[in-house]
Amino acid sequence: MTDRYTIISADTHAGGSHAQYREYLDPQYREDFDAWRSKYRNPFKDLGDDRRLRNWDNEMRCGQQLRDGVVGEVIFPNTIPPFFPSFVLAAPPPKPDEYEHRLAGIRAHNRWLLDFCSDYPAQRAGVGQIFTNDLEDTLADAKWIAEHGLRGGILLPNIPPDATWIEHQVYDPYWEPLWSFCEDAGVTVNIHGGTGVPDFGKVPAAALLYIGEFHYYSQRPFLHLLLSGVFERHPRLQFVMTEMGASWLPPVLTRLDQAIVRIRETGQTGELRYGKESILPLTATEYFQRNCWVAVSSPKAPDVEAVRHLGLERFMWGSDYPHDEGTAPFTREHLRQLFDDWSEEELRGFLAGGASRVYDFDLGALEPLAAEWGPTVAEIRDPLMSLPEDANEALVRGPVG
Repeated sequence: MTDRYTIISADTHAGGSHAQYREYLDPQYREDFDAWRSKYRNPFKDLGDDRRLRNWDNEMRCGQQLRDGVVGEVIFPNTIPPFFPSFVLAAPPPKPDEYEHRLAGIRAHNRWLLDFCSDYPAQRAGVGQIFTNDLEDTLADAKWIAEHGLRGGILLPNIPPDATWIEHQVYDPYWEPLWSFCEDAGVTVNIHGGTGVPDFGKVPAAALLYIGEFHYYSQRPFLHLLLSGVFERHPRLQFVMTEMGASWLPPVLTRLDQAIVRIRETGQTGELRYGKESILPLTATEYFQRNCWVAVSSPKAPDVEAVRHLGLERFMWGSDYPHDEGTAPFTREHLRQLFDDWSEEELRGFLAGGASRVYDFDLGALEPLAAEWGPTVAEIRDPLMSLPEDANEALVRGPVG
């Protein structure tokens, strides 16, 4: 072990260009893709200039990541896949008349991602996409992801409450075959923050409503899997919550623990009565400590406090590269600001140990890169006393000085 930290970001994003995605599409959809692409208008500035190259250009991406001290990454989707109406994470689930083409689009992305990760297999763990419109297709895609070595696992769609065309929510027993497969095959199930938000319509408050409620909607899959007994029935299932912070977890777990124990002991909460099917043998905290991990992206001071409170072994650090709200290119400053008082052992676990276990990174294979590019232990122990001149305030969190 060197005197430098190995850093694995458990939250980065990448995606192909439209020209690349076309080559990965099933040939039968390429003519339709050309027609779709001719009407496409890019809604994002960072996908319209040279910054878009960070999503797929190996030289630019690797150079920026290494200079920032990051030598490994878990890759979630970015850009806009074929036939999508908007940004991949924010797009609602496909309606029946969209499903065939949108499914072809995410399968093209998964093929692209496989090759992208194969360029640097020790450094990249790709998270494959699935839809939850049809169990047979979902299982087929999850099996493809597992068989082809996308060791990031699957990205579980977060279904907003207004997506009424999706017949089976994740708490429905309909999905038992998916959880059984992921548990037995060791496929990690991921949920990403900022997803699952309903359409607030074209009203002046829509953007503020999104900001006010996206945290709640991001948390729903965790609550649904826990309270529907999925974690109870599948004790080896790995569930990761990414870019959702951590400060919300202690109060939510405490509230759920109290409710679960009360229902177990009395069968009621207030005027509500519960049957045997509502009895959970473990508390929410116990299920969390057994089944769940959290990738804390660009953490703030309250997130760090929650991590220490709940125990480091269930948490991983994330940069959110290449998004503007992430820590790059000031990851060293970010770490000095929040983690200068952590022990070396604690910080090694948070920056790489957890991600290596969940996503099967070989720390030995990453060590030569970390020895050259990683920040030193002494560097991170030096508290940050002032922000870099050109730092966006979103890049470096918490008080200085």
